[in-house]
Formats: sequence, C-alpha cells, structure tokens
Amino acid sequence: MLEPADAAEVIDFWRGLGLPGVYDVHTHFLPRNIETRVWAQFDVAGPKIGREWPIRYRGSEQDRVATLRSLGVRRFSSLPYAHKPGIAGYLNDWARDFSERVPECLWSATFYPEPEASAYVDKLVADGVEVFKVHVQVGEFHLDDPVLDAVWGTLADAGTPVVIHAGGAPVGNDYTGPEPLRRVLQRHPRLTAVVAHLGAPDYLAFCELADRYERVHLDTTMVFTDFWEATYPAGLTDRLRDLQGKVLLGSDFPTIPYPYAHQLEGLTRLDLGDDWLRDVCWRNGHRLFGAGR
Repeated sequence: MLEPADAAEVIDFWRGLGLPGVYDVHTHFLPRNIETRVWAQFDVAGPKIGREWPIRYRGSEQDRVATLRSLGVRRFSSLPYAHKPGIAGYLNDWARDFSERVPECLWSATFYPEPEASAYVDKLVADGVEVFKVHVQVGEFHLDDPVLDAVWGTLADAGTPVVIHAGGAPVGNDYTGPEPLRRVLQRHPRLTAVVAHLGAPDYLAFCELADRYERVHLDTTMVFTDFWEATYPAGLTDRLRDLQGKVLLGSDFPTIPYPYAHQLEGLTRLDLGDDWLRDVCWRNGHRLFGAGR
C-alpha cells in the first residue's frame, strides 16, 4: 500500500494541534459483497446518490485500514446500515468480527424496523457494542416506526450512541428531515444520537435538536468541503461554535471524492479556533466513545 499523498498534510494538522491523531466517528467498512453493490451505486450516480461521486479510496480492506493508520486516524468505525429486513444480523456478525480483527475500529452494528430488532439490539448492547448506524434515506423507514420504540428505549437507557443519517442530502425522500428524529427524542430524550452530515440540508433544525437535547451530537461528514455545498445558512458557524462539545469529526471514508485532508481543511476554514478543532477532531469522540481497546 502506497502512503496516501496527503498523509503528511493530515499528520501536520493533528500534530500542529498537539493531538495524538484524529478520531473519525463516520467511516465505512462492509462485507465485500455488500460493499461492491454500494460502490456500484456511486459509480453510476444511482438515484440515492444523485450526482457523479468518484470514490477516492478504493482497494482492499487491508489497504484501507492501512491508509487510515498512515494518516493517524486512531479510532474509526465500520457503520454497517441495514437497507431491508432480514439483513441486520448478517451485517452485525460481520462488523463484530471486523472490530475484533481491527482494534482501532469501534464495534459497530445496525438495526431495521422488524419484529426481531428489539431482541438483537438488546443482546448487542448487553455484549458491549459501541455504536449503531441507521440510514433512513437508504433504508426508507420512519425513525419513529412503532416497531422501533423499544429499541430506542434500550439505547437511551444504555447510553449507546447511534449515528443517524436523517438529513435529506444527497437525495431526500419521505423519510428524511428533522421531524422524525424530533418525535423520537420527545419520547426518548436521553437518546445518544449523532446526526450524520450535520443533518444536511436542514442544518439549523438539527442544531436546534442538539442544543435542546443533552445527548444529541452532530458529525461533520463531508460538510464544508468544496464537493458538498456552495452556501450554508446564516448563523450556522455561530451555532457550531456554541455546540463545540457536541460536534464530532466524520469523513465518510472511503467513499469520498477528494483527499482525506480536504475535510480537515474545510473545518479549519471556519476559523473557529484551535480549541474548537481539538474538540471536534479528538476530544469529543474520545469523550463519547472512549480510548478504545
């Protein structure tokens, strides 16, 4: 594996902040058969992708893990997401094995609104799973589906974080937007949720949820890169300054169309200060998920 061209730039970034590396809560590793299908959707700019989206970091699983290590990404995730009933168990078994093989990876899991969800989520939480991922744009389900009420209750009681792609970017549908998550939080206000992509494009509405609910966080995945948006709503930077302790670095590695360093450049351009960057790129993730095994 060749060292990525931006390795020195990424290393200079975190060393310049006095950090031991970066803590990336939003990366993806999937079983090869599933990953191949996901990547094919990016390659053809499928209906849930909506635009040309060349994948920057292809290669074997081993090569991609080595790339993250060479960049100084000390902790990352696999974040499988179930897109239909009956597949969560397969994804969860694979992700558990992956986290055992790759100690830097958060033990990740997923669920889907299906009758058995409560039982397998209860078991995973009892066993010590570190993070869940759900993706309503891809899975096409309502976060507040009654079948999931017991699941949300379990997660809220345990404090186990769940990364939720609830926003409408890149392509919205009837299941995306802030309102379904708002309804879940009204029933389960202690839920530890991490809103992917800052909830794009409904940034301010999701910031409001993070401000209102103690355990709601936001991740920066792809936001403030040249690929993502030309403009952002007035006041967003101020909200992110106020939410400093609740914003987490995410990248979407490996399915990003630019070098890893570009996400860090975008955050730096916000001019929110080194202490804000230290919290976002290391301390908040460390505080929420821990130092690892």
